[in-house]
Amino acid sequence: MLPIDEIRLNFNPASLVVLNAVLGFLMFGIALDTRVADFRRVLRMPLAMAVGIAAQFLVLPAVTFGLTLLLGVGPSIALGMLLVACCPPGNVSNILTHRARGNVALSVSMTAISNALSIVLMPLNFAFWAGMHPTAAALFRSITLDPLEMAGHIVVIIGLPFVLGIVCAERLPRLTQRIRKPVRILSFMCLIAFILGAIAGNWRYFLDYVTLVLLAVALHDALAFATGYLCARASGLADYDRRAVAIEVGIRNAGLGLVLIFSFFGGLGGMAVVAGVWGFWDIIAGLLLAGWWGRRPPAGAPVAAEARA
Repeated sequence: MLPIDEIRLNFNPASLVVLNAVLGFLMFGIALDTRVADFRRVLRMPLAMAVGIAAQFLVLPAVTFGLTLLLGVGPSIALGMLLVACCPPGNVSNILTHRARGNVALSVSMTAISNALSIVLMPLNFAFWAGMHPTAAALFRSITLDPLEMAGHIVVIIGLPFVLGIVCAERLPRLTQRIRKPVRILSFMCLIAFILGAIAGNWRYFLDYVTLVLLAVALHDALAFATGYLCARASGLADYDRRAVAIEVGIRNAGLGLVLIFSFFGGLGGMAVVAGVWGFWDIIAGLLLAGWWGRRPPAGAPVAAEARA
């Protein structure tokens, strides 16, 4: 069995073009649930927003960096974990926050702000942490990744669809109301289908290395949820807000990570396996956490929100 750092997963260019289109469609669907008012809402809950954004873009990558050193994982696995940590959240986090009886308005606002910020911060954040990693830096430098090129790619598959979705939501509310749910479901199902396709096309590699990666992914995801919750708790936020921040930090857009891995890293084995496993595991873990929280009324919830729960 080849070392995982030497594996390159197979994914043909035509499929990658379609995957980029699917991810853009997914971001368009996320934006249909976003309004300009969501950005204004930041002004009404500045502490919660600041904590959530800091937990995602500052604390989680640093914690992930430490976890890769503690576990002693291979360079490509470390790069995969760092890339996933730098990815923005998806709108699955909004659904899970509602299920967990958390602050959905905060979750939606954080998703909107995080996706907007990730266009610039994601490639810079990843390049910073990967470049200083003691075992993965050499592999990262050998790939000669250009953060500006990566940022341009993110603009195309995240930024443009996200802006178009917001414009559609603001200017065409009736159309948005009709297509919002079908677009969200269809885009999510297409993304899952492509992740499954990537796994099926490289089944032997996933079978060989999944046990090596699964423990790291499970610990990483648990740590991501804990990072969000503990940051919120340390900042004095109510339990109602902590749940939203925890889920927002714990749910990462691994589909975006997979696209970038095939686009810029040649399907590097450890990175692709991490992103593929994470894409399913964090939803399973998120559903379990949200289900557990959903049976417990949150402290600090507004009366109206508690009545809807």
